[in-house]
Amino acid sequence: MSSYGAACAAVDRANAEDPKNYELLYGQRMVEWVRKLAPGASEELLLAARAQHVRRWTVPRLSYPEGRSGYLRWREGLKKFHADTLAAIMAEAGYDAAAVSKARSLLVRKNLADDAEGQTLEDAACLVFLPFEFAEFYAKTEPDKMVDILRKSWAKMSPAARDQALALPLGPAELGLVKKALGK
Repeated sequence: MSSYGAACAAVDRANAEDPKNYELLYGQRMVEWVRKLAPGASEELLLAARAQHVRRWTVPRLSYPEGRSGYLRWREGLKKFHADTLAAIMAEAGYDAAAVSKARSLLVRKNLADDAEGQTLEDAACLVFLPFEFAEFYAKTEPDKMVDILRKSWAKMSPAARDQALALPLGPAELGLVKKALGK
């Protein structure tokens, strides 16, 4: 088996342990969007997409303080956790230090504006969220806060990803919020 195949299998095995059975599917959806947005994506980008939420359920939000500051610390902690987990998997699969470093950088999202692959990863995350997570998230979030979240997400997306997002089959309530967020 190739290094890439071994690393994919290891990430998938880790995500298959998710008690809610979501993270394996999330990783697959991320890879699908990365391949659609960047057909020539590097192995590092594909692995970063697959491992975007690797073993996420093991670091619950409740393990950090309440409020925005606690939430932001949790998110930053998750990025490092995912990057460290993928780095160990890639090293075990035989990747060299340069490849591991590149995948790590993608997951911690440094220099997003200067990195086309980092932008692709961000775009994929937004495009997975909209059709698969948005409705459930919206159901437990105040509409004004949801509009703010959508505006911030939109600002992070590339023009190509924005075009893809506008073509997604969203429900009427979700589409209405997107339009409100975009001022349409």
